[in-house]
Amino acid sequence: MVKKLACVLSLCALPFGVFADEVVESTPASMVLSVRRIGLDLSQTTVRHASQYKDSPISALSADSQEFIKGVFDTALEYKKNRLQWDNSLFMEYGETKLKPSGEPSTSSENSDDILVSSNLEYGCWETSGFKFGPTVRAAYDTEFVASGDAPRQNVIRANAGLSLFDNAVIKSLYITGVYEYDFTYADEKTSKLAAEIGWRLEYDIREGVKFSSNGYYREYLSYSIYVPTDLERDLSAVARLDTNLWGDLTMGPYVQYRRARARGVDVYGSNFILGISFNYITKFGLL
Repeated sequence: MVKKLACVLSLCALPFGVFADEVVESTPASMVLSVRRIGLDLSQTTVRHASQYKDSPISALSADSQEFIKGVFDTALEYKKNRLQWDNSLFMEYGETKLKPSGEPSTSSENSDDILVSSNLEYGCWETSGFKFGPTVRAAYDTEFVASGDAPRQNVIRANAGLSLFDNAVIKSLYITGVYEYDFTYADEKTSKLAAEIGWRLEYDIREGVKFSSNGYYREYLSYSIYVPTDLERDLSAVARLDTNLWGDLTMGPYVQYRRARARGVDVYGSNFILGISFNYITKFGLL
């Protein structure tokens, strides 16, 4: 498997050699701080006198009161020079769902928890019809704010190398890569993994003040250094949003978030589906 990954990395480096002697007309460098999203997702269900309606066939009257809240911080420092694009990003999200059964103590659980620091370098060896295409390399550290249940806090270092279609008006990034992952979540079960991954980030202006956006990935794990039952075999994550400008850079709109994965020690897939409304601050600051 190591030989296969080495072959992938070698193929990804070929375009650099092919275009090494090509003279590219120099363009001014640009650097932008992109606030992709600073948002708050909210949902609340209030049920009164549910205990008196516990035998009612109308579930809306007997349901538990609940509150859903999630905060998201997604920013990137984007540098462009000729055919080179270098993004350094920070993504954080944390959310909780609180249940309030009638006559019983309230309970709460996490619905989202992630901190992702990443650096992504792309080089456009070919440019046509508003697209750039070429090799890409990525490095990331993935962790979380608090541990989930009895499991320790996630700690993963990830490196990707492959090919990317990018810098288009709609397709901001569409890539396929090989992945090396070092997982030290469990101190006594540190794992090295190899995987293949495809991912995307899309933005489309439906009309002035209304934008559709989507991002996500699918990762297929190919090999592991040791057996850990909680390690994933397959992992799919996808988000889609529709943002409408309210005032200035403030937006509001519906969103859908879906996560589906299967662990090595489990025979069935686990999934998480969220449909809600989000309030966001989205803007860009030119630095160079």
